Amino acid sequence: METGVTVLIGLFFMVAVYLMLSKQLVRILLGIAILGNAVNMLIFTNGRLTREIPPLIPAHLYTPETATANPLPQALVLTAIVISFSFFAFLLVLAFRAYQELGTDEVNKMRVAEPENDQTPPQGY
Repeated sequence: METGVTVLIGLFFMVAVYLMLSKQLVRILLGIAILGNAVNMLIFTNGRLTREIPPLIPAHLYTPETATANPLPQALVLTAIVISFSFFAFLLVLAFRAYQELGTDEVNKMRVAEPENDQTPPQGY
């Protein structure tokens, strides 16, 4: 099962990078959201995908009797989901405001601070 999930994670990373290289702002935002999901799946997969019992320790013991699920990746992914959702919501509002002010969602047309007929900076030396 971990092999299939690993291939799916790689596919998510591929799609996210492809979308983030786009010129439309909405596609860039979707790429960021998919990248966050891919990272969450990667962290969760690193914690091993096994069916174990919950990590509850009886009162008379100091350590669990049998193998238990690792709660650390689950807690990290839960925190990362909240953070990535709030980051996506902030970027969505920022992109909407930029669209309202500039009238376009293409990033090359959003260059308001640069003169239109100015030379571009050198790309290399």
